[in-house]
Amino acid sequence: MTTAVGRPDADEAAADPDADPRSRGSAAGPAPDGEAWSIAGRVGRFQALLDRPLASYYLVLGCSLLLLGVGLMMVLSTSTAYDIDYGLPVYSMFQKQVLGAAAGLILMFAAARTPPRVFRACAYPLLGVSLLGLVLVLVAGQQVYGAERWLQIGGLQVQPSEFAKLGLVVWGADLLARKERLGQLTDWRQLLFPLLPCVALIGLLVMLGDDLGTTFLLLVIFLALLWVVGSPGRLLAAMVGLLVFVMLMLVVVHPYELERLTGFLSAQSPACRAGSCYQLVQGKQALGSGGLFGVGSGASRAKWGSVPQPTTDFIFAILGEELGLAGTLCVVLLYGVLAYAGLRIARRVPDTFCRLAAGAITVWLIVQALVNIGAVLGVLPITGVPLPLISAGVSSLLVTLAALGMLMSFARREPGARMALAAAGRGRLLRWLGFDRRPSA
Repeated sequence: MTTAVGRPDADEAAADPDADPRSRGSAAGPAPDGEAWSIAGRVGRFQALLDRPLASYYLVLGCSLLLLGVGLMMVLSTSTAYDIDYGLPVYSMFQKQVLGAAAGLILMFAAARTPPRVFRACAYPLLGVSLLGLVLVLVAGQQVYGAERWLQIGGLQVQPSEFAKLGLVVWGADLLARKERLGQLTDWRQLLFPLLPCVALIGLLVMLGDDLGTTFLLLVIFLALLWVVGSPGRLLAAMVGLLVFVMLMLVVVHPYELERLTGFLSAQSPACRAGSCYQLVQGKQALGSGGLFGVGSGASRAKWGSVPQPTTDFIFAILGEELGLAGTLCVVLLYGVLAYAGLRIARRVPDTFCRLAAGAITVWLIVQALVNIGAVLGVLPITGVPLPLISAGVSSLLVTLAALGMLMSFARREPGARMALAAAGRGRLLRWLGFDRRPSA
């Protein structure tokens, strides 16, 4: 006999034909099929964990906290060099990021416990405030690196375009959910109005501030809403074609963005490598210089002026230099798990609003990460979007954590999640992982 924490020895296992096959074998080696059984058992256990009602909740929470921890470490490393180069107090940027992370975590956990009806009630106010902020940016905004994106409010820099992304997600999901309840989504005109005009207005205001990257993400959110709601394939293809044409026109009429695109297309020419492609070339060199395990946290050389904007747009290059290929793969894996969890929530949650918002949030954050990483790798043009949870920037951090908190709130509405939460008590996480804390008989 064995207890919940005991394990039979080799003689007892051999004498008892009904013993647990996981305990068979001796010091000389396992049974012939022991290894295959062990692998199958581990896979089955892992699958059983994913099938638990709160799996999505804990996946989103775990990935968010791990990415935030990596982000704070990288901001500490890169911001010290930035502060010294520009004569600022050392750790000033890092202190702001820590305060933003603390406020963002409070916001995330508050959102995780907020019912979806509260999000829907905030849809129009959030969109209205975002539009007002975008207008104020054009009137009294601060221009940094050729783009007007920030408002100075009480000594803090606020980026209204970041809040506009979340506002569009909540408002668009609420709008389409109402239309579905009224049976109006069978007509393509009802499907696109007033969603498309609103997206066009927000995109125009953002683009007037020379922020092509955020404009692209707004269009991605629009397409994600249409995809999740089940738009016809022909309509979705037509919208993709239209938006690609619009993006190309925006690039052509903005010399700075056109220079970035032409630099990306001619990155191998010597003239470009010394001019408009300098940031791309230096970023790839920094990323590749880390090798397998990197030069060590805080030991980057490229952050001392070689790579422009190492705290935001090209922080992934410094991450690759300091943590190496292993570190970058871990970060990419975390984004992949986050994408799986978000789409799993969108598939399993029964409410239409939750399904639309979860799908749009997941596509937005993952595409933003891919665009940033792709620009550093040189496979996509540089657009100037931050790496979610890792790049410096309080506005982006607050909005991202709030969006992840919404995902966690939706995960609590998955089938079986309410019962699991109702039965939860002390030691819930350990029991969820399969460890029984009750004393054995």
